[in-house]
Amino acid sequence: MGSEYRARRTCLSVPASSERFLARARDLAVDEVMLDLEDSVAPGAKESARGLAVQALRDGGWQGRLVAVRVNGVTTPWAYQDVIAVVEGAPGAVDSLVLPKVSSPAAVIWLDVLLGQAEQAAGLPAGQIRIEAQIEDAAGLAAAEAIAAASPRLVSLVFGPADFMASVGMRSLTVGGQPEGYPFDAHHYPLLRILVAARAAGLQAIDGPYARIQDTDGLRRAAASVAALGYDGKWVLHPAQVDVVNEAFTPPADDYARAVRILQAYDRATSADGRGAVMLDGEMIDEASRKMALMIAAKGEAAGLPRPSPAAGQGEG
Repeated sequence: MGSEYRARRTCLSVPASSERFLARARDLAVDEVMLDLEDSVAPGAKESARGLAVQALRDGGWQGRLVAVRVNGVTTPWAYQDVIAVVEGAPGAVDSLVLPKVSSPAAVIWLDVLLGQAEQAAGLPAGQIRIEAQIEDAAGLAAAEAIAAASPRLVSLVFGPADFMASVGMRSLTVGGQPEGYPFDAHHYPLLRILVAARAAGLQAIDGPYARIQDTDGLRRAAASVAALGYDGKWVLHPAQVDVVNEAFTPPADDYARAVRILQAYDRATSADGRGAVMLDGEMIDEASRKMALMIAAKGEAAGLPRPSPAAGQGEG
């Protein structure tokens, strides 16, 4: 979690085939807007959606949000043209490409090589465009660690619940929901494995969407669960989901303030006092405490929380 960390609490998926949705996305309080060329676009509309996406990228107006495009999968007839059209048609307008249905490192390597060539043709710095790899099936989960290490362009791993549930045969028809008859969290294992693979490679981990738009309580439970697990954010499909997910992935103000105080106290202890541990509010903090605090502080700062005063409540002993 370095200084380059960018919040991806809410990643809004917008069908690139809809001019109305593309226009509305500019006004929503999301961290990342993803123009989708894949599952939300019918096969017969792929070419026109690609043109609309490029035009939306050229028009700009994203106001500091991260901008991504989900291209079609590497085995489809559209993937190559998606990449070329986006990179060369709107140079410098996209932060990352989301690659769906990644079942092996080979798919990421393919996109890495193609992006290098497209960047050169568009006059962009090498490596400027990042990759977000979407793991959506059993093969992809089994190769999660290798996928995470496949390219220095990778910035996140994304869990795709719908295709994953179909891949392993879960008995559910709700994207992001739980199968009937199973009393535990059926997504815990894939979520945790993707999270560990992402963190081991220094990447963000993003959860997929929850498709029941009107089920605010279900969305809140799902988002709070993965946020507590350590995920950086979650995809949203509708404006009504934005505030719920932003709240779930924004550290509480008290947690953020305490994380900042831990970092300040530990810095004083090690740099000024020559100690590797110090008491803060009756609790011993050390290097492990610093690492946990760094994560909370980085997420709080990226979410725009006001930084607490250095003088607020010392409490060390």
